[in-house]
Amino acid sequence: MSSGNETSTEIRPISRVLVANRGEIAVRVIRSCRELGIGTVAVCSEVDRHALHAELADVTVTIGPAEPGESYLRMDRILDVARETDADAIHPGYGFLAENAAFARACAEAGIIFIGPSADVIEQMGEKTAARAIMEKAGVPVVPGALLPEPDADGKYPADEVLAVCEKVGYPVMVKAAFGGGGKGMRLVETPEEVVRACEGASREAKGAFGNGTVYVEKFIETPRHVEFQIFGDSHGNQVHLFERECSIQRRHQKIIEETPSPAVTPELRAKMGKAAVAAARAVDYQGAGTVEFLLGPKGDFYFLEMNTRLQVEHPVTELVTGTDLVRAQIRVAEGHPLPWAQEDLSTRGHAIECRVYAEDPANGFMPSLGEILLMNEPGGPGVRIDSGIRQGDEVSMYYDPMIAKLSLHGEDRDAAIDRAITALKDYAILGVVTNVEYLIAILQESAFAEGRLHTGFLDEHMPDWESGRSVDGDLALAIAAVAEHERRSAGSGSGAGAGSSPAVSASTPWRYLGRFRLAGLD
Repeated sequence: MSSGNETSTEIRPISRVLVANRGEIAVRVIRSCRELGIGTVAVCSEVDRHALHAELADVTVTIGPAEPGESYLRMDRILDVARETDADAIHPGYGFLAENAAFARACAEAGIIFIGPSADVIEQMGEKTAARAIMEKAGVPVVPGALLPEPDADGKYPADEVLAVCEKVGYPVMVKAAFGGGGKGMRLVETPEEVVRACEGASREAKGAFGNGTVYVEKFIETPRHVEFQIFGDSHGNQVHLFERECSIQRRHQKIIEETPSPAVTPELRAKMGKAAVAAARAVDYQGAGTVEFLLGPKGDFYFLEMNTRLQVEHPVTELVTGTDLVRAQIRVAEGHPLPWAQEDLSTRGHAIECRVYAEDPANGFMPSLGEILLMNEPGGPGVRIDSGIRQGDEVSMYYDPMIAKLSLHGEDRDAAIDRAITALKDYAILGVVTNVEYLIAILQESAFAEGRLHTGFLDEHMPDWESGRSVDGDLALAIAAVAEHERRSAGSGSGAGAGSSPAVSASTPWRYLGRFRLAGLD
């Protein structure tokens, strides 16, 4: 397999990796490095000094205050630490600097391996209109769309020109940020009367989030699915895909539940979409792990949405069905080794589902729930995987994403995976903060979900007025149970600072029932 481009085959063994991230992805990378016998360096903010990733690494360096802009986004400080600790590679994880072309370029200039694609590829795929043009040239289907004219100095768009562009694309249209993603700078426009205001609002939001207010319009695909393909490439000209992930269960364009395989993708459609995903990878001579995202229409028509030039949050489901270790492969490819598999070597077994467990209150506008995790009881058993960087006693901070864990389940088929996910979520007890566990259970129990009738507007259609079924009495009982369990464990330890003590419980403590918690034979 060859892309036809000139590539490097030099092998550069990695001896120490600096992980430029935090939370569960930092823990994930550190563990893969350990398996490979590679040393690790963690960077952390002042509030993360005792975080799990900071404790697992061989060397940990505090790089600044809690604010990401003063710590995890400080490219200069991270590179200084890499030099000081003799790290010869940096793994960016996802988020923070993972898709920052300037950082990837700075690593290369410093002689440090960036475990990811080249700065040029990150730059090309980060600019959405440029990415569209590259994909069109490569024969990858793209959603009909166009770049909007520039606004004036006051941010006002020329109404006649904007209306002409949208009329040509055809209503409804989606106004989108040219630089960035994650649902920011996006507006759905159904009528001409809404267009100018939507463009100006999207531009302002994009400017604030990404530093660039350029927006464009795409034809809005009615009731689409969000289906992405995991791609992988190396410096020897090889590119493959590791099949699809269904990511249609989203809230405000943020994925909540992902699964593979997609219940909508037939073998014939998988072959077509996989071929398009590999063509997208070859178009930029992609190296490392990445994702090609598509919108899939009800009739099997699909369109390129974007390419994420990093490891995805939901990569565990792909690992579960393919039996691969994507982080290990990232490191080996970054060293200059060829891919460990050819396309014909790859296959899937069973079905996997990932549920993102957040410290947030679905019954209160999904407000983040901050504070100490006083008790955590994680589920287990066959086919249950938990990726987390948070433990009992840790704080959910206002400074970072409130995700507590990724709960991934593997079963022999989709029904078995759903049953396993529901059971595991019911066994997941977290006290001290409110979580979305009950909400996730409700989604999985929806008949439309069980039937595989998914699309990106699923939650708005099926769960617009969801209410929690938990009770104040149940919350109080669990709070008492948590204190009793804490005292039992402390007394059993016989020593230590916590022996004989229990957490203070005030009338205002936000206890919530978030799963089934068994204590002393009670359910």
